Amino acid sequence: MYNQITDVPGVKVGNKENHQALTGCTAVIFENGAVAGVDVRGSAPGTRETDLLNPINLVDKVHAITLSGGSAFGLDSASGVMQFLEEKGIGLDVGVARVPIVPAAVLFDLPVGDPKIRPDRRMGYEAAKVATTGKFSTGNYGAGCGATVGKLAGLEFCMKGGLGSASICLENGVVIGAIVAVNPVGDVREPATGEILAGVYKDERIIDSLEILAKNYQPAISPGSNTTIGVIAVNAELTKAEATKVAQMAHDGYARTIFPAHTMFDGDTIFAVATGGERVSIDVIGGLAAKVMESAIIDAVKSAESVGGIIAHKDLFSHLKA
Repeated sequence: MYNQITDVPGVKVGNKENHQALTGCTAVIFENGAVAGVDVRGSAPGTRETDLLNPINLVDKVHAITLSGGSAFGLDSASGVMQFLEEKGIGLDVGVARVPIVPAAVLFDLPVGDPKIRPDRRMGYEAAKVATTGKFSTGNYGAGCGATVGKLAGLEFCMKGGLGSASICLENGVVIGAIVAVNPVGDVREPATGEILAGVYKDERIIDSLEILAKNYQPAISPGSNTTIGVIAVNAELTKAEATKVAQMAHDGYARTIFPAHTMFDGDTIFAVATGGERVSIDVIGGLAAKVMESAIIDAVKSAESVGGIIAHKDLFSHLKA
């Protein structure tokens, strides 16, 4: 067990990033297909193929989910994931071809690195190509490469976000895993203590984002300039409606760690997928999905590295402790 989403049978993850341009993408692959649902809570989302996940619609399985930086430009990376899967003969059989079903969501990281370089078809292909069932890198990798946290006082006072993952294994062998790219306008806190782990860093201290909101009735943040995007996976049997409910419940993990979450400035999105197995209570899966999402968010912040003048949790707190 790696304490990552790849602990869930049937799940592979691949990252590709450009550390100079500070952007990247993550391919979460289900070669045998997976029932999927989605819940979008933020008001500035950038997504692809989410309508087909509605329980009333025809397609019942997806073959990958792409998480990407690059704002709407980054949706192009999902085409590269599709290309890779098609070459492997993976996809929905429509008679004349196999069409890989690859929903996607993006976050906004354009101002952090080079705004002219974004995840594209080639980067998506490369991410899918290196996908593994084993341990993968978190922090400044994949969709978390250019992610930042705490922008209510302006981007110049943010801290580094990143990619995180976690898993929970039940006694019956059911595994619930999460992967998330953490890039919110708000700060990230430890749920058990309320300690701010990353947020607005100004005058050599972290400032409470909720205090900033209370004093500033019109935050100077551009809509869509943030966003936290993630995937929950479980090796259990779910319908599309049940997977959608799990995605909905998993958003509690955002609300317990990100302050504020689901704002007009974020496009917060969670996909939930089931790779098949025994029947398990939706309340069990959904409740634990929220918990494992908390852990994945914390992992993203604690794994991140300082870059481009943006300080990360590990460097700031090691400095403060010293």
